Amino acid sequence: MSQTESNHSPETKASPWWQRIPLTLQIVIALVLAVSLGIALGAGNPNPSNAAFIDNLAVPSELVLKALRALATPLILVAVLHTFMTTNIPGKAGRRLAILLFTNTTVAILIGLFVANVLRPGTWGRLAAPGIAQTSKAGLDPWELLKDAVPEAILKPLVDNNVIQLIVIALSFGIVLRGLKSEQIAQGKSGYQPIENVIAILFETVIRILGWVIALVPLAVFGIVARTVAEKGFEPFKSLGAFVVAVLLALVLQACYYLTRINFGSWVNPLKFLAGGTDAFLTAFSTGSSTATMPITFEVLQQKIGLRESSASLGALVGSNFNNDGTALYEAMSALFISQVLGLHLNLGQQLIVILTSIFASVGAAGIPEAGLVTMTLVFTSVGLPTQYIALLVTVDWFLDRCRTAINVMGDMTVSALLDGKKPRSIDEA
Repeated sequence: MSQTESNHSPETKASPWWQRIPLTLQIVIALVLAVSLGIALGAGNPNPSNAAFIDNLAVPSELVLKALRALATPLILVAVLHTFMTTNIPGKAGRRLAILLFTNTTVAILIGLFVANVLRPGTWGRLAAPGIAQTSKAGLDPWELLKDAVPEAILKPLVDNNVIQLIVIALSFGIVLRGLKSEQIAQGKSGYQPIENVIAILFETVIRILGWVIALVPLAVFGIVARTVAEKGFEPFKSLGAFVVAVLLALVLQACYYLTRINFGSWVNPLKFLAGGTDAFLTAFSTGSSTATMPITFEVLQQKIGLRESSASLGALVGSNFNNDGTALYEAMSALFISQVLGLHLNLGQQLIVILTSIFASVGAAGIPEAGLVTMTLVFTSVGLPTQYIALLVTVDWFLDRCRTAINVMGDMTVSALLDGKKPRSIDEA
């Protein structure tokens, strides 16, 4: 073998056959096998002699969710820092962009919680609560929330998985590091570059470890679904159907909100917006990735909808790093859904914590694989919900992920249209 061949052999080596199967297909296969095993074990009326085996089926799920929970806090911390350090945001336009992103995400979460509270999809089927105690107080105490937001030590939120404190630290360091970077650039210095490189390496490292955990998600789905079917039959899964309908309804309402904003805040006709953005929406749905859709989104905003390049780039390229409206909506609804399935109650204070956590956990999550699954562990932990039931949501997440990604992209495009203002692009600008 020549030297050239030996240098390139690691790159051309075929990956194992199981790695070439799409994750979605792996989850579907695991789901089919789990249902078959659950039926074989009794489907709601199991033999007492199989009790130990059925209990142990959930072990892979517990391990995977435990690993996700452990990775979630450092991942979000590094992702937020990475986003602040690497994203180029102009001054005045950047402030308006931040307001639009914050408003859209907040509205998305409120829509999600409204639909979940009205339809209550979790009441269609119940699971036994695993002996957890909700630690939040019955009422809304803003002072207690404010006191809890300030950590006793910098690293303590990482150890305790305290999401609110983690967000405060991440945003504080992110804003300061970005300010220092701007000062260094203005002075013609590059002292910030080593810090940016370290953050980038840490981000890539955690992402790769996350890839190992995500590869085990089908095994977690198999275990928790098989155990649920064996112990409870198909009763708990009736609520999943209602949950899918509720999420789709909430996403449609969010899309209507976007079109209303465009109608009153931009020169773009909402029907032209929908027609021109079809390619971006279909790409987002088929790939399940707003990052992969980014070039298509940027192109259709300019070529088919007719926005200025500056507006298109701010919404599609910059805003996409911060904007995950569909994901934030889904996480908020998931927390409320699981609490309903378990017969628990999230009071006003806890739902406010869900809102805050969903907003800030979505910052920088656009480039993270299975971002909704990862940040959902933070949302659940913030209000004391058991994260092991997230594996049940994975059974429908592969479909809802594509739907909410399309809404994420629609949100990016909406921001671009609003930034473009009420005056169309002139011939000279074109």
